[in-house]
Amino acid sequence: MSFEKLIAEIDAEISRLTQAKQLLTGGVIAPTKRGPGRPSAIATVAVAKPAKKKRKMSAAGKARIAAAQKARWAKVNAAKTAKPVAKSARAAKAK
Repeated sequence: MSFEKLIAEIDAEISRLTQAKQLLTGGVIAPTKRGPGRPSAIATVAVAKPAKKKRKMSAAGKARIAAAQKARWAKVNAAKTAKPVAKSARAAKAK
């Protein structure tokens, strides 16, 4: 088989696969390789994602989170203001 014939067969196969992909995707093919810069308008329409539904938090949920965070900070502040144990007292406890 000659080199030119092999290349022609590969090109024909690529063409058949591209046509099959167009049929399956409804004629819209997203670009496989993007260059630098802003994408074209066609690419943004073809790849556009549906808007996500916004999640809402209840007032009770917000209050629980706020209470838990206040408790965390109170614990940190209590640790900062606690008097450090003197070295001699620690040494006596260790012996």
